[in-house]
Amino acid sequence: MNEEENKEEIINNETTEESDNKSNESSSNKERKMVVPGETIVQGDDYLPGDFTIKNKDEIVSQRYGLAEINDRIVKIIPISGVFEPRRSNNIIGRITDINFSGWSVEIGGPVSAFLPLSECPRFINKNNIEEFATIGDAINAKIWSVKRGSIDLTLKSRGLGVLEGGRLIKITSHKVPRVIGREGSMINLIKDETQTEITVGQNGFIWLNGSAEGERKAEEAIMLIETEASSEGLTDKVEDFLKNE
Repeated sequence: MNEEENKEEIINNETTEESDNKSNESSSNKERKMVVPGETIVQGDDYLPGDFTIKNKDEIVSQRYGLAEINDRIVKIIPISGVFEPRRSNNIIGRITDINFSGWSVEIGGPVSAFLPLSECPRFINKNNIEEFATIGDAINAKIWSVKRGSIDLTLKSRGLGVLEGGRLIKITSHKVPRVIGREGSMINLIKDETQTEITVGQNGFIWLNGSAEGERKAEEAIMLIETEASSEGLTDKVEDFLKNE
């Protein structure tokens, strides 16, 4: 290989390495991660807020649930449709998935689990035997009291909250919950009366049913009918007809 050919090969290798580095930087720059409202995505004055983000001092903060993406210094969120977006004071229903010395991890239907601290229970609980109050697999009716930086904390310190004994859970899309409840509770009361089933609806889309096997089945079918027909007119009449003639 002569000197001229050797120089050309060195230049080609350097060009290839530079191209690979740029490709890697671009790939890294567009890396996505799941975030929740209030979570800091990046810090630094070099970044600018894009879709569904705001700038707080030198931090870019998410305003929505979704995938955070950084592209050419612009930080944006790609929202995930149909995902429950927790807000303070929301009443939710969840299922306990883990226990530690300070409380319970609770699945609430979003990309991030919630946490129920021992201190947010309505009565004294022995730290050495907290499973006596609630254990893995139990359903709870709780209230969100804090949402910040990717963490969701729950409380049971309000009337009507606590562990849900017996029954079973079903799940619907959270934005259909208002249709299931109806104006001033009219729809859910109709289902309760016609099925003789106790029903608790969480704003996260989890619904607890407790009644006879037939009552629970009928209530579930009525609720699924509402979810399917949520945008149709005369929905109350359709549900009432279903419940009375099914």
